Amino acid sequence: MSLDRVLNIVGAWALALIWVLPLAYAVWTAFHPAAYEARFDLFAPLTLENFSKAWEAAPFGRYFFNTFVLVTSILLGQFILCTLAAYAFARYQFPGRGVLFALVLVQLMVMPDILIVENYKLIRTLDLIDTIPAIALPYIASGFGIFLLRQTFLSVPKELEEAAQIEGMSSLGVLLKVYVPLAVPTYLAFGLVSVSHHWNNFLWPLIITNSVDTRPVTVGLSIFASIDSGVEWSVINAATLMTSAPLLLAFLLFQRQFVQSFMRAGIK
Repeated sequence: MSLDRVLNIVGAWALALIWVLPLAYAVWTAFHPAAYEARFDLFAPLTLENFSKAWEAAPFGRYFFNTFVLVTSILLGQFILCTLAAYAFARYQFPGRGVLFALVLVQLMVMPDILIVENYKLIRTLDLIDTIPAIALPYIASGFGIFLLRQTFLSVPKELEEAAQIEGMSSLGVLLKVYVPLAVPTYLAFGLVSVSHHWNNFLWPLIITNSVDTRPVTVGLSIFASIDSGVEWSVINAATLMTSAPLLLAFLLFQRQFVQSFMRAGIK
């Protein structure tokens, strides 16, 4: 085995340990009594009491509902808008097509945090402060989604579209019955990326929301963890696991489709 390969393997293990150790500590403390926070005991008793305390100490049910509505509405809007835009860029010839697509790519290079002030002014003008639509509106379209779907649509043989048109199918019918079914793996991959990003998004929801009725789970967790009421780390870690478990499970279930879709799209 060459030295380069050994170094790569050692580096991969080191990065894996850096990522896994905090998660392992959170799992350990969440499933054990507070007395075992700072010491490891193979025979320490397991308990779900920390999860019960965390659930009762903050309105996590409401936070999860808000987050589900938020990520679902954003994903639905992105699927619709990105599909239509990607199909236009992939199959239609129109003036300014190259310039418009270049602007889409430029959007990928702009950090969302740069636009927080302007987005806040717009939301305030629309009188949407402290609402779930206020959190979702700046993200309802995605340059990354347009790019990813365009790459997938370009790989679809033109003959399939022509055959469908000969059968009398409209452009919208061709899109829905030919292109969309063939792009399901790409939709799945983009959906995981979108849901993960907006599930974990913190700064914008923190700025734009003020009440429990609209806070997503990330903001709710930060407020819960900052309460100075003697809450144990075991309870905080239990709450952290509750908020991150859905994403971890989703990635574990769909990781193969996630990787394959990016490979098919030609993204390195």
